[in-house]
Amino acid sequence: MFESGISFPAYRFGTGLSVWQQYNSYINPTGEILMKFLPSKTPACLINILAGVGLALSAIGAAHAADDNMLRVTAIPDESPTELQRKFEPLGDYLAEKTGKEISFVPVTDYSAAVEALVNDKVDMAWFGGFTFVQANLRSGGEVEPIIQRAEDEVFTSVFITSAGSNIESFADLKDKTFSFGSPSSTSGHLMPRSFLLKDGIDPDKDMRVSFSGAHDATAFAVAGGKVDAGALNASVWKKLVDTNKIDPDKVNVFYTTPPYYDYNWTVRSDMNADLKSTISDAFVSLSADDEQGKTILDLQRASAFIPTSAENYNDIETAAKSAGLIK
Repeated sequence: MFESGISFPAYRFGTGLSVWQQYNSYINPTGEILMKFLPSKTPACLINILAGVGLALSAIGAAHAADDNMLRVTAIPDESPTELQRKFEPLGDYLAEKTGKEISFVPVTDYSAAVEALVNDKVDMAWFGGFTFVQANLRSGGEVEPIIQRAEDEVFTSVFITSAGSNIESFADLKDKTFSFGSPSSTSGHLMPRSFLLKDGIDPDKDMRVSFSGAHDATAFAVAGGKVDAGALNASVWKKLVDTNKIDPDKVNVFYTTPPYYDYNWTVRSDMNADLKSTISDAFVSLSADDEQGKTILDLQRASAFIPTSAENYNDIETAAKSAGLIK
């Protein structure tokens, strides 16, 4: 519906305004479109009108200089927009509390838009996959820095799934089958699954009929709905879909789980103030399941804890991307 890459700065955390107050403003004084909390049944015509206004005002919004009292945050759209928003809201409030800054969450429509937003100083911090960090690092000439990841991201995995009634039990069985990756820039939904297929002698572009769903949950639903024979997605989203009864494991099952690799992280611009960078890192590391706020955030982020990370941890991701021909 929206033009690829267009973002709509939305709900600001730490303002004292309710979500409904901000939503009803539609267009705030700086020309930003507050589309995050549109009701799920909003007529398509209204959404299109708001989107059109957003396009007209995008230049105005871009012209506003970054507010020193604001921390601008984005995330790759690896799940549905509503799910990303639900997951970020408590974290946004927490970061506002810890940093003393107003937190502005800036949703984007695709992975490349998240990369460009950070590289071009449209946001200060981004939730990236390993591959999107590599892309941002190369695109910026090393001017971005991963600072925090979940403990789980040190040993991340992808799963390959198929319908329970299929005859797919191994990579070899995927030949001539329809197959869905997530986003082309996804680490766990494309790059690493592609890498493991290639290592096993299966070339997705020659041996399978490949499509891209755009997100991990969309891949799972495509397999469950019979739109494709098989697909690959990250193991964390798969577990959540099963645990929340959105996917029935008796009807869709995992036939392969990859070896572990590094994946998601929070990345900042390298020129971020050192004290702010340290404050953000300390805030994440301090999250604990022993208190209600910490448990809520960790559960939503599907994390047992957050730990420091560094660019060197993603060297293997860069190597895999080069081997797969996804970067030069």
